[in-house]
Amino acid sequence: MNYRVQPTAQVDETAQIGAGSSVWELAQIREQAVLGTDCVVGRGAYVGTGVVIGDNVKLQNYALVYEPARLGDGVFIGPAAVLTNDQYPRSVDPEGKQKRGGDWEAVGVTIAEGASVGARSVCVAPVSVGRWALVAAGAVVTRDVPDFALVAGVPAKRIGWVGRAGVRLAERADEPGVWECPQTGALYDEADGVLTERAG
Repeated sequence: MNYRVQPTAQVDETAQIGAGSSVWELAQIREQAVLGTDCVVGRGAYVGTGVVIGDNVKLQNYALVYEPARLGDGVFIGPAAVLTNDQYPRSVDPEGKQKRGGDWEAVGVTIAEGASVGARSVCVAPVSVGRWALVAAGAVVTRDVPDFALVAGVPAKRIGWVGRAGVRLAERADEPGVWECPQTGALYDEADGVLTERAG
């Protein structure tokens, strides 16, 4: 075994765990879930049936990732964040009979490469969070989040842009629509509400 699972964690025998990954105390990884290489699944985190997670992903303590979520490489899910999977949650049907697994349709959240979802935030399925975007702690995401967007609030709204370093970008005074990372100096171009990385 080329990955580490703590004795109190529950990993279904049909789950696939990538090399170098760690699954910490009381975490649960369900049937047919797939974790890439060098992932960290924190204490008490939950990974639902068939969830697919890329390489170098971190699920912090008590994060809940319900099926059929898809997480790209380098994604960060903060402590106690929740990725939901039921658009119309009910314990019972209209006649009062308890719903079972086949009585509703699971819909997933998609988190793209490098994106981060802050502590105690909620992504309400079905939504997508774009590449390298940042969802602030405590936000409730009810609409798709563009690449590099910084979103916050309930419901979450875009309040700025971030670069690959996760630092809020600053618009250059001499070039409207051009944004710069104060940490790396990388430049980004904004047009029609879309931010793109400037090549080289």
